[in-house]
Order: sequence, then structure tokens, then C-alpha cells
Amino acid sequence: MKTRRRNFLKSAATAAATPWLAQSSRLLAWLTEERSPAVQFPTSPRERIAVASYPFREFIAGAHDPHATSAKMPLREFAGHVKQKFNVTRIEPWSEHFLSTDAAYLDELRNAVMKAGSGFANIAADGEDSFYSPDGAVRAKAVTFGKKWIDVAAHIGSPSVRINLAPAKDTKPDAALVAESLKLLSAYGEQKNVVVHHENDNPLSENPFFIAGVLDRVSSPWDRALPDCGNSFSAMPAEDAYRGLEQMFAHAYGISHVKDVSVTAKGEAIPVDLSRALAIAKKHNYQGYFSMEWDTTGDPYAGTLKLIRTTLANIS
Repeated sequence: MKTRRRNFLKSAATAAATPWLAQSSRLLAWLTEERSPAVQFPTSPRERIAVASYPFREFIAGAHDPHATSAKMPLREFAGHVKQKFNVTRIEPWSEHFLSTDAAYLDELRNAVMKAGSGFANIAADGEDSFYSPDGAVRAKAVTFGKKWIDVAAHIGSPSVRINLAPAKDTKPDAALVAESLKLLSAYGEQKNVVVHHENDNPLSENPFFIAGVLDRVSSPWDRALPDCGNSFSAMPAEDAYRGLEQMFAHAYGISHVKDVSVTAKGEAIPVDLSRALAIAKKHNYQGYFSMEWDTTGDPYAGTLKLIRTTLANIS
């Protein structure tokens, strides 16, 4: 009798535990499964267009501008301005144009953009600390800077943030050190549901082939490339720049920069075949935003309008 009762109790306990064990297993699988970003990008060509605030830096108040309270446009008005001037409803603000990162300021910015019927495509954030500095404290500061702007992006509803890869004085770029730091950033971005991007800009620390190698080391869907159609042409032969653009779009996700001229350190203007550059984006099935970043001499309004028309003609 006692043996039968023990067997009965054992069987009953096992039966009762089975649903709990199954639920625990599913929970563990969910917790350990790597999530991927799932931004619902628009499919209409015009809705995929964004306008960066950087080309309009002479007209927008900046955090380090001694005349920030002057007649210059505050960032909160930029979305409505872009919609009126270009019929575009996405903006990409530059970190310099945020006069604060306090919650009240960010709430005001987000509400103003929503009221204008617009939204954010990305934030372009520029820091000074290098992810490959031989000083671990400097690398930690770079990570802290990146996390700060991930928090800002999450607060205002931006799906992504571009974190620059600043150079380190008298130090060659080290892919292993950069990847070590970016793994921390991508994990934090996943927590906040914000994708981190890196742009081919500085010819030393942001060479497109270097960025591609770093991203392969990080191997996270939350850490991606931001292909700039023009930047690399000022630092390398054109065919190398197009190959670099291939690498960038192969690692891209949500944001790219459109320009048809690249200016060298000596001021020489290098033309870019924008149709060829945008064909590379299509080849890699890029679904994200195209942010207009006119970056040469002349009127940024006329230049931006020209870029919009050329982009629409090539992605429609």
C-alpha cells in the first residue's frame, strides 16, 4: 500500500510539474533567443526620404553656438520647416542641434515633431572619445556617450542612432577593441529597441572596409552600417569607394546618407554617380530611409531639393 501510494504521489507530482517545466523551457528559450529589430519602414518612395539637419547648421541653433538663443531656428521647428519646404515627413537631427537631453526638452521636441505630422528617421550623434583608444577609461567614455544617445533616441521615438567612430591620437584603428565596445552598445540598443549605425566618414577610423570588418566581429543585428553615398570618394579612388559602398549596404539596415558630391580636405569637389550608388542599395535589398545630406558649397535648400528629385527618380 505504501509503495503504491509513493508511486501515485510521484506520478502526480510529475504530471503537475510537466506544464510548469514546459512553460519554463519556453520562457528560457525566449530569454536567450537573439531578437532582431523589426522597424516597419514605409514602402512609398517619398516616405522613405528624410532630411538631415546637418546641412542647415548655419540656420539652426546649436548646443555650442554662443548665439543659440538668437533668431536661429530651434530644432523643434525643423520638422515642420522640412515638411513645408520639401514635402518630406522624416528628419535626421544632428546631436549638436539638441540644446539639451533633459526629459522636458526631449518631450517638447517629440511633441513638436508629432504635431507637424512628421517623425524621426535617425539621430546622428558625434562624440570625441575613441572606441579603440589604448586607454580603457577613454573607451568606457565612448560607450557611455553611445548609451546616452541610445536613450535619447528611445525617448523621442527614433528607430536608430548613428554613433561615430572617433579616431585616437597617434593610434592605428584596432577592429578588436572597437568591436569589444560595440558589443556593449548593441546589447544596450537591443534593450531599448534602438538600432546602432556607423557611417563611412573619417577616412582613418571610419573607412568602409574597416567598418564592415568591425561589424562582422560584433555580429549583432542591432549594430549596422550607415552607407554614405559620397564620403569615401574624397579619400580613395572612385572604384574603391564604390566597392566600399557595396560593403556598407551589405551591412546596412535603417539609414543611409545621400549626396552627389564629395569634398576633399583641400576643397576639391569629387562628383558621385548617385544613380550607381542607389543601384547598389537596391541590389542589397535595402529597405530603410534615404537621408538627404547636402554637404558642399552653395544653397542647401536647392541642393537638398536636387538630391530628393534624383533619389526619387532612382528608387521609384
